[in-house]
Amino acid sequence: MNKCLMGSFASLIALSVVLIGCSSGSGDSGNGTGAQKTKVTFWHGNTDTEKEALEKIVKAFHEQNSDIQVDMTYIAQQGEGQNEKLLAAIAGGNPPDAAYFDRFEIGSWAARGSLTDLTDKAKADQINASDYYEFAMAEATYKGKLYGLPNDTDSRLLYYNKEQFKEVGLDPEHPPKTIAELEAAAEKLTKKTGKRFERIGFIPWYDQGWIYTWGWTFGGDFYDKSADKVTADHPNVVKALEWMRDYAKKYNIEDVAAFTDSAGSGADNPFLTGQLSMTVSGPWRIAGIKKYKPALNYGVTPIPTLTGDKFTSWSGGFSYIIPKGAKNADAAWKFIKFAAGKDGQKIFSETTGNLATIPSVNEGIKDPATKKFAEILPQSHNRPVISAGSLLWNELSRARDNAIHDKGTPKDILQEVSQKVNSELHK
Repeated sequence: MNKCLMGSFASLIALSVVLIGCSSGSGDSGNGTGAQKTKVTFWHGNTDTEKEALEKIVKAFHEQNSDIQVDMTYIAQQGEGQNEKLLAAIAGGNPPDAAYFDRFEIGSWAARGSLTDLTDKAKADQINASDYYEFAMAEATYKGKLYGLPNDTDSRLLYYNKEQFKEVGLDPEHPPKTIAELEAAAEKLTKKTGKRFERIGFIPWYDQGWIYTWGWTFGGDFYDKSADKVTADHPNVVKALEWMRDYAKKYNIEDVAAFTDSAGSGADNPFLTGQLSMTVSGPWRIAGIKKYKPALNYGVTPIPTLTGDKFTSWSGGFSYIIPKGAKNADAAWKFIKFAAGKDGQKIFSETTGNLATIPSVNEGIKDPATKKFAEILPQSHNRPVISAGSLLWNELSRARDNAIHDKGTPKDILQEVSQKVNSELHK
């Protein structure tokens, strides 16, 4: 058993009892109890349109499966390494039958024995990896075993303000393709008085400017699967972090930090307000633009590379899983198979605007900008599916912040990341 389960096992059991008591028999959605119905408890952490999408999926499932009742229960703080409540329920022997789960965490949870192996069920129902994007199935698989069914996904591209391009003499129909062109455009677009930025052309580490983003863009990699070894200090990842550090020095990290610290969100996002000319972000940014700044004249393009070709991206997203110890695993499988199938993903995609992990579902996308995010998916990467995946994410985030603040050389910083994560990985 993983040490994080052993250390506070008793308290987790106590917490799970409280959680189960609070969930009650009725969730957010359902179609009545009925003596012959098998109840599937389904935990999720979604709100707004994503919750609405799940409710529609449950309704559609009920229409086809009158013998199963899916009860949705909202559990806050799920995803992004904050699944304490689900962990507590599993440890206490009272998990939900199914859960909406960040694919990024499947490797670490499967390693500790917290998820149900779905390999045989998928094989029996002829669910093939080829039905999904390769990276999505890879992220749902740990050591050759399937532990989740992929649902939505995303990718990262460069957004740019076409009007501001015109203003400084840049061709809005020919956005930067190389890192050098990106730097030159950023310099032209930036307006600064003293230490204050009135407008900044680009900030490599802002929004989706993670080390993953630039490490893969520069041709690096983060994990050697054959050696089961994290390679955060891959030479090209080091080059990417050196570039970010040099950029921070050029524009003065303290001045840039003053800008980003005061940046708003939603309608006040700096790209929407015109204070940031270019930014790396995902397809969700389109919904914000449509809502808050529909007249914004913008474009999206692949993230520039050193050579102006071999464009790539990286993708995350959620999945459906069956926790270890689920009492109605067969009925839960029937539900998640529907939810993660073409019908379920079509409902989710149309309701939320998110990309699907089944290529054929994305063929129906009409929005030109959203289409570009779907088009890059075949070239997209996924974060390593390893037991120390969450630790790697946290350490890379810390490494980026240390590098741009010049707290050590990028090479030394990334070597330390590799050493720390590999030590945890091979315990």
